[in-house]
Amino acid sequence: MQILWYDSVMKNDIETVTIPKTEYDNFRTHIAALNAKVEWLMEQFRLSQHRRFGTSSEKSTQNEFEQLNLFNEAEIASDILVPESELVEIEQHFRKRKNMVNQSKLPNNLPIEVIEHDLPEEEQICPECGGDLHVIGKETLRRELKLIPAKAVIIEHVRNVYGCRDCEKDECGVPIRKAAVSNSVVKGGFASAEAIAHIATQKFVMAVPLYRQEQDWNRQGINLSRQTMSNWLIKATFDWLEPVYDVLKEMLCSCKVLHADETTLQVLHESNKSAESKSYMWLYRTSGDTGNSIVLYEYQPDRKAEHPKAFLKSFSGYLHVDGYEGYHDLSDNIKIVGCFAHARRKFDEALKGLSKKDQADSVAMVGKKFCDKLFALERNFAELTANERCEKRRELSKPVLDEFYKWVGTINPPPKTGLHAALVYVRNQRKYLERYLKDGRLEISNNRAERSIKPFVIGRKNWLFANTPRGAKASAILFSMIETAKENGLNPYEYLTYVFKNAPNWDISGNFEKLDRLMPWNVPNDCKAKK
Repeated sequence: MQILWYDSVMKNDIETVTIPKTEYDNFRTHIAALNAKVEWLMEQFRLSQHRRFGTSSEKSTQNEFEQLNLFNEAEIASDILVPESELVEIEQHFRKRKNMVNQSKLPNNLPIEVIEHDLPEEEQICPECGGDLHVIGKETLRRELKLIPAKAVIIEHVRNVYGCRDCEKDECGVPIRKAAVSNSVVKGGFASAEAIAHIATQKFVMAVPLYRQEQDWNRQGINLSRQTMSNWLIKATFDWLEPVYDVLKEMLCSCKVLHADETTLQVLHESNKSAESKSYMWLYRTSGDTGNSIVLYEYQPDRKAEHPKAFLKSFSGYLHVDGYEGYHDLSDNIKIVGCFAHARRKFDEALKGLSKKDQADSVAMVGKKFCDKLFALERNFAELTANERCEKRRELSKPVLDEFYKWVGTINPPPKTGLHAALVYVRNQRKYLERYLKDGRLEISNNRAERSIKPFVIGRKNWLFANTPRGAKASAILFSMIETAKENGLNPYEYLTYVFKNAPNWDISGNFEKLDRLMPWNVPNDCKAKK
């Protein structure tokens, strides 16, 4: 059956076109699909342009908070920990203008090299009487910070050998005694503890690849190859740092709250894998409820859930993670805590995919503001005890979460859009996202782990890949020691030097007392960062 469906107006007459209704419905469906595809492509284009040219910050602007109509405006700016300030009347006064250069910022604990400026001898004559001038005072004009590049020196170990002169006179057997000599960090090598610590901090703290270090040393006339430096790092790591790493791992798994994350790594020579394939660097760290922070990396060839399961086999407690499903198959003793920062990021990406004029009143903006409200409450709870924080969350955060998920249930966006991805994430992760309400020691996000894995990501942009799995494992241990040292207020170079000097001369194999002296929180004050 054919239906008269529409008239098209020509110049002087009317043309009637007849098409089947099913064909017209197909046209409408096809056009709707094309429009949806265009909207999706435009969203991806805007998001791509923002990632390429825009700022990477996810902070909300002040205007967004001022336009927030979902919640009580007084609650947004309030801080329950800060008492109301008293008003004090002050007299008008004048302030001396500060110098452009604030020399007080120069450190006081550095050695001072004094340069005195004298008059030439021929000018040290009084212009009035012609007599000799003498120094009547000194005037300090300025202080400058002088930076001296790293320099190399050769340390020659000479051992004194002792004999008995009386025995020598009697021509009998002369007893020989030799002075004790400390063991080297690399047996049979010419590397010092300071040299390996410097190379390690340059690569894993300053992200300077070994080939650039090699070029720098060559310019100073020192023929130190990257292969030699790599061998030093790997040998010293497995001999002296791995035992410390193992103890830190046991201590980490004895905690009740941990954070975990992972990122990609390229390893060129892995068995049964191409050089272009992805490997992974996993990170596990303590939360804010512990006094001694521990940050540990672990290299694995893939992203299978069996790796965190094996690493955390002795752990029982809460684990902060992102939305990766591999973490949800761990032991029953491990309770997963979701990350609201990831949820907020998805709303933020959906927002950036919209045109500027559509962002202010968009659904994505509403979702982002809900997340902002929860994070603002957490900032107010920062100084509370765990029990107090838990009570405040139940009183103030839970109503916001309930309202948020009530709102989520009313939204049904088109599939394959940024908003759809954000809503799917918060719906699927609901029980994990709400779990932080159960214990005041827990955190609303996994940002603590993301901050700890960032140094590795920055370094990866410079040295790009690891050559072998053994090298990747050594890198994981070195990163662990360095980041743990930084978390505990140590200077990584001083800490590594301390370990490399003492560990070869102590029997640390299975000796917990000696290993305990190498823990970052038990080393001398000389290893602390000078702030």
